[in-house]
Amino acid sequence: MLRVLTLSTLFPDATRPNFGIFVERQTRALAALPDTEVRVVAPVGIPPFPLDRARHYRSLATLPHHETWRGLDVARPRFLNLPATGGRFHAMMLSRALHPALKRLRRDFPFDVIDAEFFFPDGPAAIWLGRRFGVPVSIKARGADIHFWGRNRTTATQVRDAGNAAHNLLAVSQALADDMAATGITRPVSVHRTGIDHDRFHPAVPAIARAALGVTGPLVVSVGALVARKGHDILVDAVASLPGVSLLIAGEGPERASLAAQIRARGVPDRVRLLGAVAHDGLPGLYAAADVMALASASEGLANAWVEALACGTPIVVTDAGGARELIDRPAAGRIVPRTPAAFAAAIAELISAPPGPREVAETVGAYDWQTNATSLRTMLAACVATSMSPQTRAK
Repeated sequence: MLRVLTLSTLFPDATRPNFGIFVERQTRALAALPDTEVRVVAPVGIPPFPLDRARHYRSLATLPHHETWRGLDVARPRFLNLPATGGRFHAMMLSRALHPALKRLRRDFPFDVIDAEFFFPDGPAAIWLGRRFGVPVSIKARGADIHFWGRNRTTATQVRDAGNAAHNLLAVSQALADDMAATGITRPVSVHRTGIDHDRFHPAVPAIARAALGVTGPLVVSVGALVARKGHDILVDAVASLPGVSLLIAGEGPERASLAAQIRARGVPDRVRLLGAVAHDGLPGLYAAADVMALASASEGLANAWVEALACGTPIVVTDAGGARELIDRPAAGRIVPRTPAAFAAAIAELISAPPGPREVAETVGAYDWQTNATSLRTMLAACVATSMSPQTRAK
């Protein structure tokens, strides 16, 4: 029996059902494997008074401290989130909060390994906890946790030291593994790609899906948080230059107001819509309706939206970010272009005028599935336990 403690600050809850849903899906697949038991610790960061009175944090504070979430045993301990500190104290505060929680958990769940599913602050905290409990630690990098926290002057050293102390390191793409090395992490990194549920994400009849959205004519969709890094503003300008083409943007975030103003200024509110947050269950229909899924990211690991769109038979137009070249390995998958409106407009127009077959597009991610993902993860975690040289000290 392999007992895995999955630690992730990136995990869905009742107030944020789409938050880290790929971590949840991976963990559910892992827990379903034979001779494997999993418990999830999904910490919730709450700032001190009076910031804790903000609507977002009030909602988080109402979450149960322990629950069964879609079949998983999930603990949600609180830790002190100190704003305006550049993340300097995040890992320390997380470690302090988790030690008593894990000590209690360990009484009836003697976990063999800590599986940290986001690099910061989860990774440094997991290293400290692993030493306290005498168990090995695996840390997975997903993108922003390296590209932001790994380069932030207040946290870069913590990220690097955690990476070099971990017993096992994972990344969602080889490009991200290379970026980890560039931060000073010298330990080897295994590429562990995401999965996809092909029963939900698969080609469908575009006309039917498009009618459900009230769209006629060519359609581009973009799926991602409304933050500058995702480059939705670039897509608004690109589509504005393509007469008759519509753009639907699924996501929420701080750039919403500026994007709405840009849409009005370009005179395209009839063709470009901000959908807000779309439930994960609603994404297959959105992808299937589109001629193209486009995302003008400045950085990525390997975006789940890329894989999901391809599985639905929709080609993608993206920047040369993260694992884009590892995924778009044939023309049917889409195009990699410079991060400019003109380049995106040209590639989108090309794919609309000469679309690849949906089945051919979907085949590009045929090997991505949650069973493969979970089996691979279990193998690596088991090896991590078997080869670990961690001192078997008594937890304090």
